[in-house]
Amino acid sequence: MCWVLRTEWPLPGQFTMAPVGEGGEGVAALGIGIPSPWSTEDPNGLLHSLTPPRPQETHRPLPPQTPRPPALTAGRTRPGPAPPKANGPLIRPALPPRGTTPPGMPRATFRAGQPLPPCPCNPEAHAHAPPPCDPEVDVRPGPARRTGLPPFLSSMASSRASAMRVAPGRAPLPQPGPAPSPRATKNKLSEDSDAPPPKRSHIFYGSLEEKEKERLAKGESGLLGRERVKAAIEAGNINITSGEVFDLEDHISERQAEVLAEFERRKRARQINVSTDDSEVKACLRALGEPITLFGEGPAERRERLRNILSVVGTDALKKTKKDDEKSKKSKEEYQQTWYHEGPNSLKIARLWIANYSLPRATKRLEEARLYKEIPEATRTSQKQELHKSLRSLNNFCSQIGDDRPISYCHFSPNSKLLATACWSGLCKLWSVPDCNLVHTLRGHNTNVGAIVFHPQATVSLDKKDINLASCAADGSVKLWNLESDEPVADIEGHTMRVARVMWHPSGRFLGTTCYDHSWRLWDLQAQEEILHQEGHSKGVYDIAFHIDGSLAGTGGMDAFGRVWDLRTGRCIMFLEGHLKEIYGINFSPNGYHIATGSGDNTCKVWDLRQRKCVYTIPAHQNLVTGVKFEPTHGNFLLTGAYDNTAKIWTHPGWSPLKTLAGHEGKVMGLDISSDGELIATCSYDRTFKLWMAE
Repeated sequence: MCWVLRTEWPLPGQFTMAPVGEGGEGVAALGIGIPSPWSTEDPNGLLHSLTPPRPQETHRPLPPQTPRPPALTAGRTRPGPAPPKANGPLIRPALPPRGTTPPGMPRATFRAGQPLPPCPCNPEAHAHAPPPCDPEVDVRPGPARRTGLPPFLSSMASSRASAMRVAPGRAPLPQPGPAPSPRATKNKLSEDSDAPPPKRSHIFYGSLEEKEKERLAKGESGLLGRERVKAAIEAGNINITSGEVFDLEDHISERQAEVLAEFERRKRARQINVSTDDSEVKACLRALGEPITLFGEGPAERRERLRNILSVVGTDALKKTKKDDEKSKKSKEEYQQTWYHEGPNSLKIARLWIANYSLPRATKRLEEARLYKEIPEATRTSQKQELHKSLRSLNNFCSQIGDDRPISYCHFSPNSKLLATACWSGLCKLWSVPDCNLVHTLRGHNTNVGAIVFHPQATVSLDKKDINLASCAADGSVKLWNLESDEPVADIEGHTMRVARVMWHPSGRFLGTTCYDHSWRLWDLQAQEEILHQEGHSKGVYDIAFHIDGSLAGTGGMDAFGRVWDLRTGRCIMFLEGHLKEIYGINFSPNGYHIATGSGDNTCKVWDLRQRKCVYTIPAHQNLVTGVKFEPTHGNFLLTGAYDNTAKIWTHPGWSPLKTLAGHEGKVMGLDISSDGELIATCSYDRTFKLWMAE
């Protein structure tokens, strides 16, 4: 079998390849419109279509002849109409790679103007056909050129016949006459063949994209429509299962109702009288909870906005709001108003006793202040300088481990010979001063001990068998101790919550306690009863202190407020407002008119009872202040301790820092100054207490 090139349309890039049998039968057109080996549409260089020959026919009729397009010159391509495909299936055989020759086919090279070799198998059967086509045909018009139209196609298109040349090594064959025209070939094939002529097919010149879209639209429109409906149902955009319908008439009626309501509102707005005073308009807007002014809004726009709001909520809303404000104001005034209740007869007796006790002491204090003022200024200045020099030379004299748990409080005895410490282990201990030897261990509390204090006359005029100490704990227990026994002498019951601090009245007859139930209490130890249960704080009361005269009591609470109470009348004479956090310490100065408070806001404030205000704020520490203490004899300096592991000394009345007592490894939780002012004691979370003394 060999390959024959049929050029029915002499267009570049359009030719057919057909197999030829050995006897000349079975010539069949195998493809129409196949790109040529030199076309850029076929990267492999050659496409072939193959159909098996029909057994009963020698030649297959060709499709109808179309008008001959003009001849083209070699080396140029022009798109043209593709002939219709032949009847029958198309088979694309595997071709040898480009640059090789099929088996049994001699390699030949064709040049422009040279005749083509005849078919070696049967020249007579293919006298009308052009010579075979070798995949390795070199159609370069010049030396070594493979691009453009093959020269032999150009020669065939112009002369309508081609000469045949015998390939080297083969016998010469008879030369055929001029190649018949395509129309003659068609007629001859039609006469010799009994097959019906092929149907005319429409040749479409243009893109198939629009036609393909039309075909897809016709064939898949129904499917796409069903898929779209299904997708819409799944998305919830179409609901065809519930049978619900939207009543357009109801919608129209709702719209009409809205329009009617808006008309009525505007009618009411025109009938509402609004004040022309802009301040009253703002007050009304504020009462209604609306912004008093908007950006770019003037008085006229504000009045119109108020009128529109009143047309919606009604004019009664403004009256109701005013009534509610008046009621809340009255209730607030009633809540803030100090109320009194009838106390027991023992309270009246105690107040009279306190008045008789405090007045002579106040007279004595004022007399001493006058005498001190008569001292020359130079003498007083030199005394202060000596004191400041002594305070600057304070050093750690003794350090002692007090317990296995943190030490929460420490207090000197009136004679400065003993130091009492309270621990979180529930133990209270007495230490000798200044050698810090353990004297007694007081066992009675089962939980954290908050404070332990000496009686004002203990170790001075009070017998050791009498009550010399008082302590409190977190379980609400308050215990009284003497100096001989390790067990408590008596218990004070009545607290239901934690007791933070206890403090003796200067007379020694009364004991004050602070509790986390928002109250503080005053106990008469001679009558052995509670004579005062005072409320006034919104949170737990933490610390309490008594005035040096015994007439006043000061309390500091977890609500960040302090109060000064007159024990003779029961009234709160001063409200200490200014701290941002809890008040953990409060103390009265020996001068009688200064109060110091330490707070969780890291500051210490000094208050003046005469001016009834804060006169100075000391930025004392870097952490919360746990305690404050004035020097007990003359109040020449102020001692503060804090959770920054330090205690500091401040001048009085300049409030400038004198000395920082640094040495603890933990938070300073308690501090005290001896009655003679020579020793300072501090206790810490690091389970130690330290004594500080001037060199």
